[in-house]
Parts: sequence; structure tokens; C-alpha cells
Amino acid sequence: MLEKRFANSSDTPAETGQTAIRPLFRARWLRWLDRRLPAARRVTLDHRKLFVLPTGAGMGFLLVIFLLWLLGTNYENNLVFAVAFLLVGLFVVLPVHTFANLSGLELQLLDTEPAFAGDFGRARMALRKTGKRSHERVRLAWPPEEGIIADVIESDAREVHLDLPLLQRGRVRAPRIYVHSRFPLGLFTCWSWVDLDVEFLVYPQPRPAGPLPFGASVGEGEQLQSFARSGEDFAGLKNYQPGDSLRHVAWKQYAGGRDLYSKEYASGSDQHLWLDWDLLGGRDVETRLSNLCAWVLEADRAQVPYGLRIPGQTIAPDLGTAHRQQVLTRLALFPVQGVSQ
Repeated sequence: MLEKRFANSSDTPAETGQTAIRPLFRARWLRWLDRRLPAARRVTLDHRKLFVLPTGAGMGFLLVIFLLWLLGTNYENNLVFAVAFLLVGLFVVLPVHTFANLSGLELQLLDTEPAFAGDFGRARMALRKTGKRSHERVRLAWPPEEGIIADVIESDAREVHLDLPLLQRGRVRAPRIYVHSRFPLGLFTCWSWVDLDVEFLVYPQPRPAGPLPFGASVGEGEQLQSFARSGEDFAGLKNYQPGDSLRHVAWKQYAGGRDLYSKEYASGSDQHLWLDWDLLGGRDVETRLSNLCAWVLEADRAQVPYGLRIPGQTIAPDLGTAHRQQVLTRLALFPVQGVSQ
């Protein structure tokens, strides 16, 4: 805290002013981009969407030309003049070729894959030619990520995958994609900021909450109560106790780096697993959602029919990919406000 106060007190008025101006400039820049490059799932790059400027290497190239011209003037050397004018001609032509490398390139969003919070979301995109010109060394990225480099040369279209780190659950709208290229010589860069209307569905981050709550019910004090089972049908996992049969040890889970559990068996095969919000009393909303998410994945791996009970929503027990996605989607879109702890 003291270091933070000391750092704040040492800020100069110029630094404070720059800090205040930067968000204002960024907001105006984004509004201008929204007007000039509106969001669309398919975008074709043209002169209205592309910008060209010399790179650091390009500015150094200009400096070399100037020094050659200065050298030729001082020593009246026609050969040096010829080299300088040749480089000037190359410098004048390069931005046209750099611009043409991106001009006419079409970008289309195909789909996005759901992801868990704290993981990477993946968007599938298609790059297509709209003419005969090839497109080489095209970089696509969500800054500050490095992104990918793709070429569209031999075929008319190419599919690419672009990943974005996702930190929070829910529906997350991705920022604009930075598309740029320095082809052919790296002296100029041509770029654009493209909004393909990318949106990710982000599930809660799974956090273990112990074994699956088979037969659990909420009693006084929000404590879990389980009834004993015996029989031949698999009912779930429990913490391993010394003396448990080695045949009932969940070796697959143990080999995956988890704690040592024993399998429980029940006589009734019609028992269903209910993942209930009230079983996780005393925890905040996001922790409950993360624990329920971990239970969903564990029940799905064990192929145990499971249902979900959360405030205002109930999903009947079932199995399968569609059921898992339905349950995870409900958890991802669960509202935070107005929920009792």
C-alpha cells in the first residue's frame, strides 16, 4: 500500500494528463472505426478498410537514400546518384504492392467453439480470394496475442483458427481482429481492424467440489447427507478408506492426477443424480457455478444420468452431448444479481 501511494505521489502532471487523454483518444478511435468498418460476419478488404504506412525498416531505408544522395552530391558521383534514384523508385512502388497484397481478401466467420473460463476460445474463419491475386504472409491476431500467419496462394480459400483467452463466463464478445501484412520487403505495413461479430459462449471454470453427491439432500444447516448403499450397480465415487477393496478403486481417476477414490455400488439402477444449487450452501455464486460445472463433467465421464436444479431452472436427468451442452449453457448464462447466497 505504501509503495502504491509513493508511486502515485511521484506521478508528474504530464503523466497524469497522458493517462487521462489516452482513454478519450481510444474511445474516439473506436467510434470512428465503428462508422468506417461496421461489424459483419463477412468482410472484404478494400481501400476504405486498409491503411498503409512505412515501418521502422522503411524509415531506415529512406535515411539510406538520403545519405546516398548527399554522398553523390558532395562527390558528384553519377553512379551513387543512379543507385539513390533506383532505391527511390523501389520505395515509391512498394506501398502499392503491400496494399495490393491485402486488397480483395475476404474474411468470413464460420463458427466459434464454446470454452471454459480461463481457457482459450477458438474461432473458425475462412480467408478467400475475390480476384486472381494471391495473398501472402497475412497475420491475424487479437492483440496482445501473436495470432497466426496465413497464405492464400494456390487455393481460392483457406480455413484458419484464431484463439482468444477468455477470463469470464457468459457470452463474451471478441474485440476487433488486427489484420496486417508487411509483404513483400517489410518496408511498409498494410493493416486493418476487422470486426467479424465474434461472440463466445464461456462456461464456468470447473472447480472440484468433492465426489458426486449421489443421494444427497439438503438438511438443516445446508449440510450434505448421504444414505448408505449396497448392491451391484455403480452409484458414484467416495473417498478411499483403508480396507476398501482394491477392485473398487477408481484407478483411471487416480492415474489422471486426482485423489484416490473408491467406487460405490447401489442395488437400485433407477437412481438419478441431482446436481442441486442448495447442496453448495455458504459459497458465492461463481464458486457454486464452478463446482456444479465440475460435477457435470464428472457425471458425464462416468455416464451417470444427472439433472440440474438452480434457482428458477430445473433440467431433468439425462445423458448425452446435447444434455451436457444444455446444462453447461444454463450455468454459463446464469445471472449473478438477485441470487441468495
